[in-house]
Amino acid sequence: MKPKRVKKLDPTAPLAENAARIIRVRLGELRSFAPKALEPERARRQHDMRIAAKRLRYVLEATESSFGRAGPVARRRARDLQNVLGEIHDCDVMLPRVERHLDDLREQDAEAVRARAGDADDLDPELAGRAPHRTAYRGLEVLAVYLRARRKLLHDRFVQTWAEQEQKGVWDALERSATRVLREARERKRAAERAAEAERLLAEAEREEREAAERARQAAAELAEAERASRGALP
Repeated sequence: MKPKRVKKLDPTAPLAENAARIIRVRLGELRSFAPKALEPERARRQHDMRIAAKRLRYVLEATESSFGRAGPVARRRARDLQNVLGEIHDCDVMLPRVERHLDDLREQDAEAVRARAGDADDLDPELAGRAPHRTAYRGLEVLAVYLRARRKLLHDRFVQTWAEQEQKGVWDALERSATRVLREARERKRAAERAAEAERLLAEAEREEREAAERARQAAAELAEAERASRGALP
């Protein structure tokens, strides 16, 4: 599953701000998979949700301190999801392998039994009873049953785990914390912009004051010069 692009990342911004943007996107991905992943046979969506949980967990491992108590709690719960979904994925990978192996053994045995029949008009059932891999079938069938049953159990555990996390507000708390970090970052930026504007206005006022003072000085000098010239012109 290709990760969703995180917008508005700024390399000059504080770590917490960028982390909050990443967290909100990765958390959104995680929650978006839940409705279908909670259905028993949606293996692909369960796999996608496992990857989303892993990505969220990795971000939190590096940045959880930026999100108060919600950070480490969410990291642990993401790990729990990743683990149970990973075990489900293991069953999904293993079961087809077992079934393919069973099919291969059946095909090999069918060929062997057919060869033993030779030129017979029909197949003697006793030949099938002496198939080369006959003793392996039971163990593989039992393993397939075990994997199917274990997957069902693990899926039940996943459903319960997700329900408990939602009920306890784990993901809502992380969302609120990330939103708070971004809100505080915006407020700091606005305060910095206001401070910069105030400094600009002050500098402009000081410049105008200096220019006014300079004009006043020049006017006074010109007046003094005019007065001297006037006195010099008197008889």
